[in-house]
Amino acid sequence: MRRTVLIIATGLLTAMLAAPAFAAGNDPAPDQPISCGNGIPGGVNCIATKSQIKEARSAFNRGRKLADRKQLEEAYSEFDNAARLVPQNPQFLTARELVKAKLVFNHVERGNVLLLENLRARAAEEFRAALDLDPENQFVQERFKEAVREEAADAPAVLPVQLADAGEIHIQPRDDRATFHFTGDVRSLFAQLAPAYGVTVQFDDSVQNRQVRFNVEDVDFFTALKLACEISKTMWAALDTRQLLVAADNPENHKQFDRMSLQTFTLPSHSTPQEASEVVNTLRVLFDLRFVSPGQTADTLEVRGPQPILKACSQLMEQLRNGRPQVGLDVRIFQISHQLTRNIGVHVPNAFNLYNIPAAALAGLAGQNIQQLINQLISSGGINQAGSSALSGLLAQLEGQQNSIFSQPLATFGGGLTFMGLSLDHLAAALSVNESWARSLEHMTLRADQGSDATFHVGERYPIQNASYAPIYNSPQISQVLGNQSYIAPFPSVSYEDIGLNMKVKPAVHGDGSVSLQLDIEVRSLTGQSNNGVPIMSNREYQASINLKDGEPAVVAGAISRTDSLALSGIPGLGFLPGLNQAMVNNTKEEDSDELMIVITPHILADINRITPEIWMSQN
Repeated sequence: MRRTVLIIATGLLTAMLAAPAFAAGNDPAPDQPISCGNGIPGGVNCIATKSQIKEARSAFNRGRKLADRKQLEEAYSEFDNAARLVPQNPQFLTARELVKAKLVFNHVERGNVLLLENLRARAAEEFRAALDLDPENQFVQERFKEAVREEAADAPAVLPVQLADAGEIHIQPRDDRATFHFTGDVRSLFAQLAPAYGVTVQFDDSVQNRQVRFNVEDVDFFTALKLACEISKTMWAALDTRQLLVAADNPENHKQFDRMSLQTFTLPSHSTPQEASEVVNTLRVLFDLRFVSPGQTADTLEVRGPQPILKACSQLMEQLRNGRPQVGLDVRIFQISHQLTRNIGVHVPNAFNLYNIPAAALAGLAGQNIQQLINQLISSGGINQAGSSALSGLLAQLEGQQNSIFSQPLATFGGGLTFMGLSLDHLAAALSVNESWARSLEHMTLRADQGSDATFHVGERYPIQNASYAPIYNSPQISQVLGNQSYIAPFPSVSYEDIGLNMKVKPAVHGDGSVSLQLDIEVRSLTGQSNNGVPIMSNREYQASINLKDGEPAVVAGAISRTDSLALSGIPGLGFLPGLNQAMVNNTKEEDSDELMIVITPHILADINRITPEIWMSQN
């Protein structure tokens, strides 16, 4: 265990030596080295004299001899003296920390033994001695609390001492007004200004002795002090009610002399961790805060900084704590479909058919089947097998015409086997109109917070087959199932696509009462075509941002689809003559039109005070 303590002590010592070096590397303006005898004992930035180095070496040698004789307390005193005289020497610091670790271990070991013997008072003394050497040792702190716990329970109750709160130091000058006409250096300016209001002044070494001119009339103390600091590039801090310190106005002095306070804030209501991070980043950027950390409980934030900045943070957090404005969206979707089909004209006979009447009549004899007649002729030897196919085609053509040859007007000429017939086409007039209208209205009301997306879908989900399953390996069992038609195919893989209108809206309320909308609209439909069995879809998208007043409607999108077709049928030439093309030919006209219109009207439902007070920060 002693070896473990020595290893821990060595690690602590290494960290202590590395920390000043790291800090010195990041410090843009390190302090000027001073003598170790005139500065803080053990200061890293001091310069050791030759006599101090010699004295430290002697103390270190004495400490080594005492440590060899197991006189650890005397050895620790000598090593500590050597480390204070020459703090840059790592050998002195290492020896002191090793001996201190041994002393802490010995005190803790004796205290544990005494605690087992129920000698709590003596054990507490051992633990207290260990804490004097290493106050930050948590293990020793816990053992000390355990040793004094029972004694504290048996001790008589003592009334707590009421201590007055000293509060923050504020300068309290005389309530006078003064006039200054000064030309000189900075120190002389403050030396003349402070006594005029009953205040004394001290100067930091960072104040530069520059020449300034200062002319003001009839001003109070704080006004004169503010103007003097501005022209001399300095800052001030209160040391007492009648005493102040003047230092150069730079970040290092602000870190050192500004009064720092700690305050815990409750984060405003948020729905995502990103919103909480935005609040933290806002505080860091606006107020230039470096000490911002999460609180002990959820949704809390601890901020450390000057009191004026913390006051400004409180005002900002109070403004952010107001609930976000909510916007109601009144969405109306109008869709109109129109179809028109018109057929006007006269059908003039333009087709003539010439028939051989005996052959046509033979095809319709007694209604016999053509194939039966061919079979009888082949069996009797009337025709051979080779000519049966051509004869069958000819008779089939005649059979198809047997119902129309004698039902139409027929002109005959010739005789015998050349008895022929000429059929005339019919004369017809067409006059028809088919028209249909379809109107649909979709009315929706949505409610969304500022900065949150409101989405909705109007339409249907269309299934699209991705894969199907079929047996590829043939077996007797599969053949049997396929033969008796009892095979049930597995359900195919299907994906569903949204068909119709998809809309996403993100509202934002501005200070003048207007509402901006970020729109993302998508219209998808089937085209009626397919590629390898997969239907082809048409897709139309609309993305924009608009700004509307409260209750102002706007047509954010509209789509018109129109299809016109015109067909003419008749005798060539007549269709191109004006007037005759309307009476002597058939005119077929088709019109299809679809119109889509989307109207959005925003309404502010839950609003906040859009006029927020200004936040002012004082420099001191």
